[in-house]
Amino acid sequence: MYDKGRTHMSRTTIIGLALLQLLLAACGASGGNDSPPPATTTKNSTMSTSTTSVATLGGGCFWCIEAVFQRLDGVIKVESGYSGGSIANPTYKAVCTGTTGHAEVTQITFDPAVVSYEDLLQVFFASHDPTTLNRQGNDAGTQYRSVIFTHDAEQERIAKAYIAQLTAAKTWPDPIVTEITPFKHFYVAEDYHQDYYNQNGTQPYCSFVVRPKVEKFLKMFPDKVKSSYKH
Repeated sequence: MYDKGRTHMSRTTIIGLALLQLLLAACGASGGNDSPPPATTTKNSTMSTSTTSVATLGGGCFWCIEAVFQRLDGVIKVESGYSGGSIANPTYKAVCTGTTGHAEVTQITFDPAVVSYEDLLQVFFASHDPTTLNRQGNDAGTQYRSVIFTHDAEQERIAKAYIAQLTAAKTWPDPIVTEITPFKHFYVAEDYHQDYYNQNGTQPYCSFVVRPKVEKFLKMFPDKVKSSYKH
């Protein structure tokens, strides 16, 4: 099923492929070809007696973030959904109005013995532009904001410290506007949103917006890619 909410290309008069790629380039970018540096906090600081941990991250269209994290070694499950809003059990149609307060997010279950929360944040910031307020490329609205929903005080500490590190390093020329807020609720999105890129990779949005992000991840983090996704 192809979602009409993301048919920017089909609604726009396309004057050649080159112009289309130029138009969408911003959505695939997150600060050039260099990846954000690793966090300087102690690695695997989120390890505990638990065998799994959870992170909830929003960086534009959840199809993009989902596809990237599905390929990260140590990630067990990725679900697309909604967090941060004012109503329970929101629908995609309602969230798209921008009036519910929800952000499109991915909830990531991961093995902290394999991949740390710091690693997740490095990949997250390499996968979107954290300096554009309520926008990623042509996807505009509060539902597309850059946001980290922290599940405990340690995640909050790490996220704040990492943003401070990125800011000090001037990783981007513009200020980082990523929101950090305590996690409250996660509502799983409709079935057709799940595993979207893997199931619909030839759709225009996937081809021109999601795929560049996936390819960027594979190129920048070859040592972090699941063996099943290595070329």
